[in-house]
Amino acid sequence: MGYMLGVFGVAIVVFASTNVDDIFVLLGFFADPKFRAKQVVIGQYLGIAVLYAVSVVASFLVLVIPATYIGLLGFAPIFFGLRRLWELWNGVETGDNPEDHEKASAGHSNIVAVTLVTIANGGDNISIYTPLFATRSAYEILAIGCIFAILAAAWLGAAHSLVNHPTLGAPIRRHGHRIVPFVLIALGILILYEAGTVGLFRG
Repeated sequence: MGYMLGVFGVAIVVFASTNVDDIFVLLGFFADPKFRAKQVVIGQYLGIAVLYAVSVVASFLVLVIPATYIGLLGFAPIFFGLRRLWELWNGVETGDNPEDHEKASAGHSNIVAVTLVTIANGGDNISIYTPLFATRSAYEILAIGCIFAILAAAWLGAAHSLVNHPTLGAPIRRHGHRIVPFVLIALGILILYEAGTVGLFRG
């Protein structure tokens, strides 16, 4: 029991420390009327699942993915941020009309957007998860994955609660969707810079 509690503790610390900034990204998505809550949840889980799966495979193959190439994912949030800015500039908004909401929920583009941003924002997590998984048994890796799934739900719940808070919710919903494009663009630039991806183009 004590051993498994140690595994749980490690999983909680690792997930929390590598996903602190993700809560702000989720706030932006939940505050954006173009995104349905269901789309954000699905996209977030798909993104985390990809990060987890890649880390597991990398740990089995002892594969080290250069950070500079992982940093290329930074272009995803930049793209979605610029696209959202263009939509705001041209007055492309989703109001409270049910038909508009149906249009916003149609297709899978929003889910793809959340998934790619989640992967890009957590691209560096692979370098942390991989050595962790490499030193664990298959059973422990599975347990850690389950804990990650539970904590992802906690992250989503916290962000959704803040957006719908009686006091904080109104200003977040009113201005959040206007702020999120700049957050996404800044996030993408930061990912490219910290990963050293800029060096690929200089070379």
